[in-house]
Amino acid sequence: MEIAEKKQRLLSLDVLRGLTVAGMILVNNGGPASYAPLRHAAWNGLTIADLVFPFFLFMVGISTYISLQKFEFKSSASTVRKILKRTLIILLLGWGLYWFESCLKGDFFPFDHLRIPGVLQRIALCYGIVSLLAISVNHKRFPWLICVLLVGYAIVLLVGNGYVCDTTNILSIIDKGLLGEAHVYHKSPVDPEGLLGILPSIAHTLIGFWCGKLLMQFKRLDEKMLHIFLFGFILMAIGLALSYGLPFNKRIWSPSFVLFTCGLCTSLLAFLIYVIDFKGNTQWTSFFIVFGVNPLFIYILSEILAAVFNEYRVSKVACEMLASAIPDPYFSSLIYAVSFVLLNWLVGYPLYKKKIYIKI
Repeated sequence: MEIAEKKQRLLSLDVLRGLTVAGMILVNNGGPASYAPLRHAAWNGLTIADLVFPFFLFMVGISTYISLQKFEFKSSASTVRKILKRTLIILLLGWGLYWFESCLKGDFFPFDHLRIPGVLQRIALCYGIVSLLAISVNHKRFPWLICVLLVGYAIVLLVGNGYVCDTTNILSIIDKGLLGEAHVYHKSPVDPEGLLGILPSIAHTLIGFWCGKLLMQFKRLDEKMLHIFLFGFILMAIGLALSYGLPFNKRIWSPSFVLFTCGLCTSLLAFLIYVIDFKGNTQWTSFFIVFGVNPLFIYILSEILAAVFNEYRVSKVACEMLASAIPDPYFSSLIYAVSFVLLNWLVGYPLYKKKIYIKI
């Protein structure tokens, strides 16, 4: 039986992107106590919280393929300008968030100690580099490039104390040597968004790009589901096998972490395509689509609100009020985090209803 693909975009992509953004906001805004799955692993290991950023970066890869496909991946001055412009804007937004937080504390000129790496900064660099590769390198070479990046990075980790959480770690040495100790993460010896970690993150985004290629390559929904599910299963299997010598570690973006989280995200996408696009079960999707159609805007909004709430003690007062009503500190913290997610949803909902998509 022929199963024709619908002309419109895959709704599952918006849902998965929205689920990821909502998850990022939830994880970043827990109260004084959070359930273990909603806390990042202290070092080696993997929790639900460790999945949200890699899932988002994976979706950046898919979106990059879909957006550049419109230009047939041809390199032109206008396309390069658009890529560089978007990369620069996201970088500036990342640094602008740090500056805004500093201004709230009364420090209007924090440039001698402003952190240089960050979540948005990594997204910007991965998007920019992968986009430029996509219009200048034959896509058939991407699997080899991914392998070179991950194998090379694995070697660096093994010879450079990459799995040691102290200042002898090669990642810490390079960050502090090139950026200066004042400009990196201070809550851990290793900056979780440091310079060397960009290499496996590029590989991560390239895997997402390849998944986007698979999605667009096949016309029938059943073909899409089958191929990306097999792709995801293979990635998870390889990542799990590698984890016995190269443990999962989000803070250093270990190769096993890259492969397993990409595989898990791919498999989840295959499942969502089946449920949403193939079976048509869309009644529950609108909540996540609100986040999915304006992902960067809502994420940046959440970071601004969190900074304001923390500085003016709104978060503390709200958590104390919840704690007085709910004896379990973990559950009260979860209620606060969910409420914060809903607050951002309330801002995004009118934009979604009016079909206003804020693109960067």
